[in-house]
Amino acid sequence: MSYHGSDFYDNDKNFEKYMERRQWQENANDTLEKPVIRQLLGDIAGLHVLDLGCGDAGFGVELLQEGCASYTGIEGSRNMVEAASSSLADYKNGTVQHMRMEDYAYSRDTYDVVLSRLALHYLQDIGGIFRSVHQTLKPGGRFVFSVEHPVITSTLQPSGTRTNWVVDNYFIQGYREQQWLGGTVHKYHRTVEDYFRVMQEAGFIVERLRESHPVREYFVNEETYERRRRIPLFLFLAGRKSE
Repeated sequence: MSYHGSDFYDNDKNFEKYMERRQWQENANDTLEKPVIRQLLGDIAGLHVLDLGCGDAGFGVELLQEGCASYTGIEGSRNMVEAASSSLADYKNGTVQHMRMEDYAYSRDTYDVVLSRLALHYLQDIGGIFRSVHQTLKPGGRFVFSVEHPVITSTLQPSGTRTNWVVDNYFIQGYREQQWLGGTVHKYHRTVEDYFRVMQEAGFIVERLRESHPVREYFVNEETYERRRRIPLFLFLAGRKSE
């Protein structure tokens, strides 16, 4: 079957496979992506946070435990929303809304931080989302996000352990398909320059650009660590709304 973004996780088998993969001790999300996101976010105590494509909101629970004033997750997958609701059940200041991020009402000057982890590469139009994020941030608020690295999305390949890292069609932006966990997933490729430019066009002061440089302490297996040093899996950008 073919899936668009969050629809993939509403197939129960896909959802189960994904959640099982996330439990793997050296999964790429926890060893490569999450440490950089944490560094870019910094201290979130007392801040109001909006998370676009929040998944099961496990990260939201961590932010609430660290003292963020409120956490709002937006998620398009019904299965993920159910998991997120369960995760946030004990937190009065933590909520999740079942909708696509394109359909969310971005009220003005509301949040201190808008976060998105590995969700924006499913969208055809990120310019509209970035402008909405800029609108909903308070003056001085920050936007932090991660996406699959463009050297990956440029030439998507079937799932499995890759032994070569051919980069092709890099400057041909747009639609891509990937065979993943038994289904066909739709994604959109854009270059590093594109992400940077669209942030600036939306009004952000771009403050940081990071890649998923592996840190040895997050890996148990030396072979996995060495493999992760071959190519960047994720791209990160952090921007600020002017005061």
